[in-house]
Amino acid sequence: MIRYIVRLVLIACAFYFVFPRIEGVEFHGSFFHALLAGVVFAVLGFLVESLAIALSAILAIGTLGMALLVLIPSWILGFWLLPAIVLRYLAEIMPGTISFTGWMPAIWGGLLMLVIGVVTSGAFRDGGRHGEMTVPADAI
Repeated sequence: MIRYIVRLVLIACAFYFVFPRIEGVEFHGSFFHALLAGVVFAVLGFLVESLAIALSAILAIGTLGMALLVLIPSWILGFWLLPAIVLRYLAEIMPGTISFTGWMPAIWGGLLMLVIGVVTSGAFRDGGRHGEMTVPADAI
């Protein structure tokens, strides 16, 4: 739970402090508006990612796996575009709070959101996932 609160605060700080410094991004509002935008960003991110996964599954099953020849490279090369798409949807939902002049500012903001998501995901904190062997800190 603490990790999600930290992620929300970092996203709000990105909206409030970093996004106005990106050329082509305008953020209007208080830190409360940034927190609200962070919550809406998280919900939209979940919905967009779920929709992308569902469409991929439908295409893979519907074509008996042949679509995977296109889907796997698309996911590998395009996973970093999902936060930019979510930011553009967020700008459509909250036009008085945040706006983008084009796709490049949204992509830079999306990359920042991707970094925040990776840092707060807990993969580094856990030391290893799914039974991977890790070296104890005192062994080094």
